[in-house]
Amino acid sequence: MKSKDDKLWELAEARVKFKGHLSTYLVVNLFLWALWYFSGNYNAEHENVFLPWPAWVSLGWGIGVLLNFIGVYVNNSFTSIDHEYQKLKQK
Repeated sequence: MKSKDDKLWELAEARVKFKGHLSTYLVVNLFLWALWYFSGNYNAEHENVFLPWPAWVSLGWGIGVLLNFIGVYVNNSFTSIDHEYQKLKQK
């Protein structure tokens, strides 16, 4: 069984990895949107296009970033276990 410090270390590692993932997402998407903009694909001749092509990359990858965020910050089993333990301890 892992100690509380080991679990905290794993949580800290997961959060650092998420921040790296988010940073990569932002930099790459900024580059893709700039590439799209400066290549002139935003002109009126493409009015009938539903979404610009970088939107598909941003949307797909953004779902992955969101799920990563939920897994690291929201749905953290360590904090849930600790919370339940504290509730039982107080009874």
